[in-house]
Amino acid sequence: MAEYEACALGIQAAINFKVKLLKVYGDSTLVIHQLKGEWETRYHKLIPYHVYIKKLTEFFDDISFHHIPREENQMADALATLASMFQLTPHGDLSYIEFRCCGKPAHCCLIEEEQDGKPWYFDIKRYVEDKEYSREASDNDKRMLQRLATDFFLNGGILYKRNHDIGTAPMCRCQGSRANARRGA
Repeated sequence: MAEYEACALGIQAAINFKVKLLKVYGDSTLVIHQLKGEWETRYHKLIPYHVYIKKLTEFFDDISFHHIPREENQMADALATLASMFQLTPHGDLSYIEFRCCGKPAHCCLIEEEQDGKPWYFDIKRYVEDKEYSREASDNDKRMLQRLATDFFLNGGILYKRNHDIGTAPMCRCQGSRANARRGA
């Protein structure tokens, strides 16, 4: 439903701008094939969306629908989610959204260089390897390190983070400070 709503909002915006030739790109195989008429729309909650968009297509001299694989179009998911959150007024007024691309995630701006010059994972690796703590570690620090270490394992001298969804990611191939390692350098 969110994909259909995003499509309808985009088509309505094109109508408002008096566009006459339109190519619609989407990453929903289902929606694109249904709107192209290649697949039947059977699900009762999607039928009103399909009918509405078909009525909107009458405003164009030519309109075509094209599928883009999801891996190639992450923006479509974000826009579809946003579109499903908006209610259109009877006048068809659309809210404008401004996007800015940032060179790095916002949290990287808060990361400071470590004073000891060791990578951020140094204490975790040492604990996983030898069950050793730093000399100045408090009891609370030790408990925290034990909890953190359960998410990591060593293989061939490389520290890996366990990822229960998509496998593992090596952690020790990074060189430099803890801040650089957090940034993925």
